[in-house]
Amino acid sequence: MLMRIHMDCNGCYRKVRRAILDMRELETHLIEKKECRVSVCGRFIPQDVAIKIRKKTNRRVEILEIQELMDNSNTATNDQENLQDQAPHTPLIRSWDNVISYPNQVETFCIESHH
Repeated sequence: MLMRIHMDCNGCYRKVRRAILDMRELETHLIEKKECRVSVCGRFIPQDVAIKIRKKTNRRVEILEIQELMDNSNTATNDQENLQDQAPHTPLIRSWDNVISYPNQVETFCIESHH
């Protein structure tokens, strides 16, 4: 969902950011401060999220665009089958709890260095 929220100063930006981070139903967000646009993704009712942001920030929230994500539970299994069909000779590597990775994938992680 794409919203327009007027953020005149860093304080407004911090209010909006804090309001978004406090909402558990939002998985990812992108705040474009100069354009006064906020993009959020997740499983939620768009009007409810806009109302929550309005109440927490006391800023006007305008919904510009809503993209609904279809239930692709069958698509995910089809994609996995297609990957297996494309590379039948590469075995799956199972690690952690039912996490499947392929040999050509690279797993990355961050290491904090303490100086």
